[in-house]
Amino acid sequence: MKPASLSMRLGLTVSILGALLVVFLAALAFFALTHELEKLAKRSLDKKFEQVEHSLSLYKDTADINSNPHSLLDQVMGHDNLNLAIYDLANLRSPVLKVGAGLSDLRIELKAAVAAVDKISYSTNSDGEGRHFITASKLIRLKDGTSVPVLLSIDCANDEALLSTYLRSTIIALPLLLILIGMSAWAVVQRGLAPLREFRKVAAIVSAQDLSHRLSVVKMPQELSELAHGVNFMLHRLDSGIQQLSQFSDDLAHELRSPITNLMGKAQVTLSRDRSAEEYKSVLESCTEELERVTRIVSDMLFLAQVSHPAALVPFEIINLEDEALKVVDLFLFSAEEKRISLSVTGSGYTIGDRLMIQRAISNLLSNAIRHCPAGQSISVVIKCQANQVSLLVGNPGAGIEPQHLSHLFERFYRVDTSHTRAEGSTGLGLAIVRSIMSLHQGKAEVESLPGSMTVFSLSFPNLDGQPPWQQARKAQG
Repeated sequence: MKPASLSMRLGLTVSILGALLVVFLAALAFFALTHELEKLAKRSLDKKFEQVEHSLSLYKDTADINSNPHSLLDQVMGHDNLNLAIYDLANLRSPVLKVGAGLSDLRIELKAAVAAVDKISYSTNSDGEGRHFITASKLIRLKDGTSVPVLLSIDCANDEALLSTYLRSTIIALPLLLILIGMSAWAVVQRGLAPLREFRKVAAIVSAQDLSHRLSVVKMPQELSELAHGVNFMLHRLDSGIQQLSQFSDDLAHELRSPITNLMGKAQVTLSRDRSAEEYKSVLESCTEELERVTRIVSDMLFLAQVSHPAALVPFEIINLEDEALKVVDLFLFSAEEKRISLSVTGSGYTIGDRLMIQRAISNLLSNAIRHCPAGQSISVVIKCQANQVSLLVGNPGAGIEPQHLSHLFERFYRVDTSHTRAEGSTGLGLAIVRSIMSLHQGKAEVESLPGSMTVFSLSFPNLDGQPPWQQARKAQG
């Protein structure tokens, strides 16, 4: 069975709730009207009872009532819905005076009247014809001090007719109201869900080849606007990721094509005719060098993928940057001495991170510095502590880097001097690895250079809680 649409569910829900609300209000109005009509009837009985009580206070005894009932008759006559009955306590079977065609059996009301001396007692009854009455009863004193039970009833036929008319009108109007509520709910839901069509439209045209489409947030409800912003941001990240992946694939294919082409060319030329063992050995050595270059590219790419993936998040530890820098410098002492380059490490500082990754970042920077530093010069590694970060700077003199290259140095496979770096075996991934490592450590890698002057690469590690890293390290240790 196909599930109902969201608009159908919301429309039915709103319609049912609206119907329940209308039924509840109609019932509430009926009971309120019934209560108010009863209150009005009792209030009318109270006022008429005051008049009757005043008139009875002028009569001497029950015989005077029977002989001269005109004042009492005047108060009841003309009111077709009122009924008056006055009894003698000595004879409760037949009334002294009865006006109107009210209830025939008043035994219960008489008992209430005998008991009600100081206040009026009310009761609701019905006769054999189904008519309903509200009866007020009370014991009233005459002039001679005797008391007579007085019963004053009001016929509720008019009130019942009004309630009946209300019920008929409600029953007739209720289906029309429910239909109107259902149609209105459907229209409101359709209007409210209209922005979702924009989501469906964009989702239908988005593909891996085209992620440029975005949702319009103009005049969109706040809840859907936030969702649209989230979807747009997601599409932006996917677009950027796919573009980077596409660029990376192109760069990787370009980088691997050269050594593979060289290998195939050398192999084809070598196999084109018989050669001596020395020639075969020379070709194999050349091929081994190309294969080592391919191996370095693949190794660097695997490491770059590792540090760029969220799964690369490993437990960090407190790192002494001075100790790590000295370890890396020791590894490069031999290659530096070959070029008569002196290496120095100054400053100290602590940060939190992965030891091997930080060593590799420093190693890549120092390797580049030695490669481009003129013979007989010196390379300095400086560690600086500031209020909100700790920085490691690697500076070397030399030809410098042109300004147009600075913003691209940390891109994959980017080389300032392509022929020179290829000849030295560079894969073009060293600085890209440095940037990924710093991104993993929530830091940043930067470069400053002036042609013919000093070139300085810096690694900046943030201090998240606002303390100097060395204080943060001490706090974590102790």
